[in-house]
Amino acid sequence: MVKGEDNDSIEENAQKTDTTVTQVVEDKNKDEVEIIISAAGDCALGRDEKSSFSGSFDDEFIKQKKDYKYFFKNVREIFEKDDLTIVNLEGTLTNETKRSEKQFAFKGSPLYVNILKEGSIEAVNLSNNHTYDYLEKGFKDTVESLKNGKILYFGMNRRDLIKVKGINIGLLGYKGWTYNNFVKKTIKNDIKYLKSKDAQLIIVSFHWGDEGKYYPNNIQKSLGKYTIDSGADLILGHHPHVVQGIENYKGKKIIYSLGNFCFGGNKNPSDKDSFIYQQRFKFSKGKLVDSKEYSIIPVSVSSVSYRNNYQPTPLKGSDAQRVLSRIKYYSNIK
Repeated sequence: MVKGEDNDSIEENAQKTDTTVTQVVEDKNKDEVEIIISAAGDCALGRDEKSSFSGSFDDEFIKQKKDYKYFFKNVREIFEKDDLTIVNLEGTLTNETKRSEKQFAFKGSPLYVNILKEGSIEAVNLSNNHTYDYLEKGFKDTVESLKNGKILYFGMNRRDLIKVKGINIGLLGYKGWTYNNFVKKTIKNDIKYLKSKDAQLIIVSFHWGDEGKYYPNNIQKSLGKYTIDSGADLILGHHPHVVQGIENYKGKKIIYSLGNFCFGGNKNPSDKDSFIYQQRFKFSKGKLVDSKEYSIIPVSVSSVSYRNNYQPTPLKGSDAQRVLSRIKYYSNIK
């Protein structure tokens, strides 16, 4: 929620970069391949321990008889039908007790990785202002938990190259607070590196923007366009905790803010609107030939309106149309 004091920029972590290659879907040696990517926003699987336990994410977990399937129950079917689902993991999965000296610090049990697994979520971005809420130990515990759960993770100077249906997909994540020559060079070099490793599709996740603001700031706009100019195919944004618009830039999409999703950091957000973004990428003989088809699935962060029960739920009828109209309106702002 509030920008932290720790590891807040691309510059501060530039010295150590990790790249991994993961096989997530069996190769299909076909000339024509279609891949559907789903993306959702901020997921804080846990709570701030300074706040009361009643009504918290952990409290809800106990009330639901510790059912890991509960939280993503209403969106799992959507995610099961795609080829790759990506969210922003906003917080830590750790039992560490020493926390960062900041206003908000989020943590959940390392076993909460099962929530992601049961929700059919395959990949998470870790570059955000809550990654080090429980310092280095908390971060390492989070990574270990994700590894144990076989959840892909990227960001924090980890460049992930995964293979889906025989297509190499590069994943990058950054905290987009600044736009300067160093940041531009880092992004360009990371994309260049992934392309040198035969990445055929590159998705970049940015934690950026201003909290509670429905319009992207100038840094978001500049970073998004520069990253596409550098070779990215899709930009996913988060951090404002509300939805922002979508820009079509040179035939590629910049999703400025996906909003909250399964967010344990707020027991009752005043704006519960969110959405799942899906895009279909078509490849012919290993080359991306079409990515025009996309869809927006309006969602509420809660299945009830009077509080947050941490169960993202697709909206229907007039409520769905209202969220679509909001996104369309924000997308018309230049």
